[in-house]
Amino acid sequence: MHCVANIHDDLYWLGASDRRLAKFENVFPVPRGVSYNSYLVLDEKTVLMDTVDKAVGERFFENLEFALAGRSLDYVVVNHMEPDHCATLGDLLHRWPQVQVVGNAKTITMIGQFFDFDLTGRTVVVKEGDTLTTGRHTFTFLMAPMVHWPETMVTYDNVDKTLFSADAFGTFGALNGNIFADQVNFERDWLDDARRYYTNIVGKYGTQVQSLLKRAAELEIQCICPLHGPIWRENIAWFVEKYQRWSTYTPEEKAVAIFCGSIYGHTENAAEILAFRLAERGVKNVVLYDVSHVDVSELVSEAFRCSHLVLASATYNGGIYTPMEDFLRDLECHGLRNRSVAIIDNGTWAARAGMLMGKILEDMKEMRVMEGSVSLKSSVKEPQRRSLEALADAIADEILH
Repeated sequence: MHCVANIHDDLYWLGASDRRLAKFENVFPVPRGVSYNSYLVLDEKTVLMDTVDKAVGERFFENLEFALAGRSLDYVVVNHMEPDHCATLGDLLHRWPQVQVVGNAKTITMIGQFFDFDLTGRTVVVKEGDTLTTGRHTFTFLMAPMVHWPETMVTYDNVDKTLFSADAFGTFGALNGNIFADQVNFERDWLDDARRYYTNIVGKYGTQVQSLLKRAAELEIQCICPLHGPIWRENIAWFVEKYQRWSTYTPEEKAVAIFCGSIYGHTENAAEILAFRLAERGVKNVVLYDVSHVDVSELVSEAFRCSHLVLASATYNGGIYTPMEDFLRDLECHGLRNRSVAIIDNGTWAARAGMLMGKILEDMKEMRVMEGSVSLKSSVKEPQRRSLEALADAIADEILH
């Protein structure tokens, strides 16, 4: 049976959630599942905003047929061609052969790459600022290249002041009946997944997100309809401010994230000592992660959240402990910048991890390596304990003042 929800007037949500999916994009763990949102406007002409992943295709088509109630489908707007939103596009065009596909030139090219059907006479190609009037509604199309694919665009409803934002403002997590952000405790239950979604999926493209945010600021937006996660109709500015910080690589909080790569526990002991000394100095926002056990997507998300990072790594085969190096390469790939970083390394006969981590940080933008790096030879001795005390003093001074 159908699961369709009215957003307002003639706008309906008719997506579906996948709670069986283990890894989004076969990379990122999604223990709470993920939603695939699609929207239908029942104007004089009917307009579908994006389709869904094949995993939820059957439910999606049940929802769509129920919402249409026998009406034909006139337009499908393709804001984003990634298969989690377009895998069912072929089935849609087969079921409604009269439907017109609305997308930009890159979108139409990508449709030809994913599918084999002929779109001759079935497309409406739009560019920046073009509009489509369907009766009461007039939709304006804004290009959003590399947020996070080159064909991505967003659609703005000039009448109801609704932004169909593609992957922007999305989040991991299945919807549980409540489709609006104001119906859940978003900050408590959803913000971590929203941050992890942004930083890992879109985080590399901060400049492009900034461009979209600047254009969106010129619009009167009363509702944001993303392709994943809850719909925003209240307190929109709060969530936009999060995107402003994430896309400018501005730390979300004055906080310390200690990332530890330890083999036999001695490097972890140094990290624990530092954490306790920070707590003694009044630093409350401290987290410590074992990079061998915590998924790297969570580590990246925390690095975006926190102002100060501590990298504590054993030397392994003359290099950086492998999980720590993988994490650092991920940070570099996602373009993280504007952080203060402290280094702790360990090596029984050749402590090289610190030097090598420093080289990676040099290749990243605006990453300040703090003075007072700590180097262990096998385990913490009195000189290293004093060095950790001094490092705690330096970090606490910056966090608390």
